[in-house]
Amino acid sequence: MKEQILVNFGKKVRKERLKKGLSQEKLAEIAGVHRTYIGMVERAEKNITLLNIEKIAIALNIEVSELFTDNDNK
Repeated sequence: MKEQILVNFGKKVRKERLKKGLSQEKLAEIAGVHRTYIGMVERAEKNITLLNIEKIAIALNIEVSELFTDNDNK
């Protein structure tokens, strides 16, 4: 069973990525992570590190804290 915090985090990353009009590949490129990594994060298959959380937040041009708020489960 997937941990709810990972599910919520992945949903938030996807929501913000789509809001910015980015593909998973483009977000990965900007964040400096492997292209498959973003999909794994969005599907809650990775227990993401703080360093990669920061990279994704910077790539999305948002604060780290924003990735942990406003999870409306859509």
